[in-house]
Amino acid sequence: MSDKITNILLVGVGGQGILLAAEILSETFMLAGFDVKKSEIHGMSQRGGSVVSHVRYGKEVFSPMVPEGEGDILFGFELMESYRYLSLLKPGGTVIVNDLCIAPPAVLLGQEPYPDGLALKIQELCPDCLLVDGQNLAIEAGNARAANTVLLGAVSKRLDVEEKYWLEAIEKMVPKKALAVNLKAFALGRSLG
Repeated sequence: MSDKITNILLVGVGGQGILLAAEILSETFMLAGFDVKKSEIHGMSQRGGSVVSHVRYGKEVFSPMVPEGEGDILFGFELMESYRYLSLLKPGGTVIVNDLCIAPPAVLLGQEPYPDGLALKIQELCPDCLLVDGQNLAIEAGNARAANTVLLGAVSKRLDVEEKYWLEAIEKMVPKKALAVNLKAFALGRSLG
């Protein structure tokens, strides 16, 4: 095991399953034998506000926070939030982003417009970008709320961790009644890799 620390940022809005995805990521890396640190920032997450989670893993990790400009993967659940946090990504970093727009309160109140062309802007700034139709793949799996697991599947293909650890973590962290749908959603996301 090398001394390299891998830095993953999960960004989106409250209610998208970001915190569960961060828990599954952390559990996966622990099962695979890594030291893991995780931190979350909730900005009015109950009301659709910004949510950012930092997950760092490696042989030995001392801090849970990803330093600005050192993120290896930006794992975005919503386009505007993903665009907003691109500065945390290192040059040449990877972006896996859900092709989804959720209007923040200022847009809903008519105080400002939702920016146009964000997916294209993200792809122009980050050539290693995978745009994922998470909602439709989650519906195909059986539940639109499993979009977070679709995205986890896509992210898993970019990380050198055996699939068995991902599946074990999902089985441990997801409620039994939702397990079959989430396993299918994860497989659909992995197929994009």
